[in-house]
Amino acid sequence: MTDNKQLKSLEDPVDKLKGVGPKKAKALNKLGISTINDLLEYYPIRYEDFSIRGLTMAKDGEKITVKGDIVTEPRAVFYGRHKSRITVKLAINDNEIIELVFFNQPWLKKQLSVGQKLIVYGKWNLSRRSLSVIKTLDNVTDSKFSANYASNKEIKQQTIAQLVKLAFDEYQDVIYSILPNFLIQKYKLMDRKTMIHNLHFPKNQDEVTLAKRTAVFEEFFLFEMRLQMAKAQDKNNHGLVIEYNNEKLKQFISKLPFELTNDQKRVVNEICFDLKRPIHMNRLLQGDVGSGKTIVAAIAMYAAITGGYQAALMAPTEILAEQHAKNLAEIFADCPVNIVLMTGSLKSKIRKNNLLNIKNGEFNLIIGTHALISDDVEYHNLGLVIIDEQHRFGVEQRKALRQKGMNPDILSMTATPIPRTLQITAYGEMDVSLIKHLPAGRKPIQTRWLHHAQTPTAINFILKELAKGRQAFIVTPLIEESETLDVQNAIAVYEKIKTDFAPKFKVGLLHGRMKDDEKSAVMQDFKKQKYDVLVSTTVIEVGIDIPNASVMLILDADRFGLSQLHQLRGRIGRGEYNSTCIVVADPKTQYGIKRMETIVKVSDGFTLAQKDLELRGPGDVLGTKQTGVPDFKIGDPVKQINILQIAQQEAISLINQPGWEKQPENRELVGYENYLLKKHSMID
Repeated sequence: MTDNKQLKSLEDPVDKLKGVGPKKAKALNKLGISTINDLLEYYPIRYEDFSIRGLTMAKDGEKITVKGDIVTEPRAVFYGRHKSRITVKLAINDNEIIELVFFNQPWLKKQLSVGQKLIVYGKWNLSRRSLSVIKTLDNVTDSKFSANYASNKEIKQQTIAQLVKLAFDEYQDVIYSILPNFLIQKYKLMDRKTMIHNLHFPKNQDEVTLAKRTAVFEEFFLFEMRLQMAKAQDKNNHGLVIEYNNEKLKQFISKLPFELTNDQKRVVNEICFDLKRPIHMNRLLQGDVGSGKTIVAAIAMYAAITGGYQAALMAPTEILAEQHAKNLAEIFADCPVNIVLMTGSLKSKIRKNNLLNIKNGEFNLIIGTHALISDDVEYHNLGLVIIDEQHRFGVEQRKALRQKGMNPDILSMTATPIPRTLQITAYGEMDVSLIKHLPAGRKPIQTRWLHHAQTPTAINFILKELAKGRQAFIVTPLIEESETLDVQNAIAVYEKIKTDFAPKFKVGLLHGRMKDDEKSAVMQDFKKQKYDVLVSTTVIEVGIDIPNASVMLILDADRFGLSQLHQLRGRIGRGEYNSTCIVVADPKTQYGIKRMETIVKVSDGFTLAQKDLELRGPGDVLGTKQTGVPDFKIGDPVKQINILQIAQQEAISLINQPGWEKQPENRELVGYENYLLKKHSMID
């Protein structure tokens, strides 16, 4: 028996189960099930309660199970093609008779008869006193619960249920608790074997509730342990000690044409403290649109340069990289900083010369796009890497840039405010700095919501602003006309606005299919006021700085999420003028209406990001699935953030205990986490 146990492992392939051949194993693989553990962690998506009870407390629309005797002959009504409706009366007891309705089961007319005893499960219609039957049951006890699983065309949920039962029966002796016993006792959780049993084969709702709470805590805790172990390992990878010149840094800051906000000062101190430590910096700087992250990044880069190192800034687009290069050239005009711009569109001769001067250290501030991680780019002594809008880069891109130096310090920036949930999950391995308040003098942007029929009102408002010498953005969700979506497209809007506004005002067009040099030319012309209006897709969402633009019109605004709308309107209000963002939409759902109402009322990006997260989910908020946002099997980090925070605190507490990994009660946890760390490295 003992030998048999030793041979069994939860990592055994699922085809070790009787009845699972290549075809069934392939179908299970499509559901993410390749091992016995995967199968046991393939938790039910819902439960059906087949316990028989009276109708007194039954609510309209509730699914219930009833038992009784048929008291009328079945009546059949046929309609449409292959559609039918069979009805009978069922006596629940001496005082209660209800109607049963069976849809599209014509054979029941011959099978049902007066006096027949029946147990049925269905949806209760309170006003009609009728039950739309979902399932006819053969035999039910008062405590019967049934788990339902997500399935596909190749494998039925009933088959999944049978395989889960088989796996549990055969492997239950090797299901050990991964959570340390003190946590199970502290939070009154179940051991792992009981948890898995009660998730798949519960007797009642109470068992499901406690088992779910245990599974959610376990999943969050294991994730947080993985993050904290990765973070601790990262800290052990000794980073560079950048001994920057404090006097030069103070002098640089004192000559800025404005005073730093308290938030900016605090963040600068956090970054500078990290630079001087022999521990690798992996910090996320987040701040709302216009909060002043760029100047903080400039100070950090200058600190690295005064310490004798190169600094690199990677932006997601050529337009943004060029803008950074131009702005930083002005900021560092009186400093010994040699800037080079590296983008994919550079001519061969210029690129070759730049590569040489990056390698020999002539250039100490390198700005660019993904071109910075090209194989032929060699740095002299890269000490600090700044990644702008870091969620727009995949994990591999971030890793490649980091490997260009001798473990350089990393400062990632984002203008997409990260809600607490995502700080714990997607960015849990990073230290977080926050610029919450905007610099003094930044005027708030007024936001108005108009329906499509009111678009002429918006156009008239734009014309008035243009007459004052201001500029305007008009944003559309699509480039060209779509056969499936009835929304505005940039090319059609451009043609119409260009005609309507001629000859007094000039109109430009910008969209994602244009070449990078074309996009750059359009943006430069718009900044130089060669265009009065720029019709664009969301390519202008990040970082574009046009101080003279005072109005933005967003068409079909219900096609965008709250965070994206907030990023778009952040392109205006960057100068001295009062600015207005007009969102035009006719949302067809309450969800759409709520979004439009929220964008009008709320100007704080962090509040909007949290609401966006609740409505749309992490991947959509960040705009990419390459961000490291985990797909939890049972936990919901948004709705269950309290459990997530507790799990994080417990993980940090355990990691900080010297020798925790050698304690006997943590043996299963250490083994499990080490296995996962090897399988899915969390360190970029």
